[in-house]
Amino acid sequence: MSDMSNAVVEKYHNDFLKEVEAHVEDGEWVKMCMQCGVCAGSCPLGDHWAHPPQELFMMIRAGKREEVLTSDSMWMCTSCYNCIVRCPRGLPITHIMHGLAHYAHRLGLAPEKQPTRVFAKLFWDNITKNGRANELKMGLSLYFKDGFGNGIKEAMKNRPLGQAMMKAKRLNPMEFFGGHGVKDKSGLHAMLAKAREIEDAKLEQGK
Repeated sequence: MSDMSNAVVEKYHNDFLKEVEAHVEDGEWVKMCMQCGVCAGSCPLGDHWAHPPQELFMMIRAGKREEVLTSDSMWMCTSCYNCIVRCPRGLPITHIMHGLAHYAHRLGLAPEKQPTRVFAKLFWDNITKNGRANELKMGLSLYFKDGFGNGIKEAMKNRPLGQAMMKAKRLNPMEFFGGHGVKDKSGLHAMLAKAREIEDAKLEQGK
């Protein structure tokens, strides 16, 4: 292989690519992307991505660590799986997108105000408290995430929906005072704490 060919190959075997391969779910598939753009064309939100999947993969291979991990693009994924179904090479693109989002979050680099990330955090905090989602508190958290005044406006705007849900017994006002949950909450919390401990150890090993 010529010196020029060696240089080209080395360019796409940078430290960030290795980092993604080591810490991001299915990250080892990134180097298999052939930049056809079928993923972007198949995505229902394709027009709204700052960086569609194949562009993110090229940025990873080019070593653009900060640009990738601070991007809000991977948070746009809705898990429709169109990209995986249509990818000529069968790349697990959805898994990689979620893996990148999770890794950026763990490193504290994810954009704070990105709507999907805000929802994901609120949902996680909600469901991990008792082991089951408290729909009433989840809705209130979303209404009031941008302040008290905006929360009142959102609640009033969606009052007909809330009333319809209560009529259909899909929303119980008493959930505000606790709601249902799993029997072994302490066991659930211990399991989650152990999982966080394992993830933190992996991040430390990768530094």
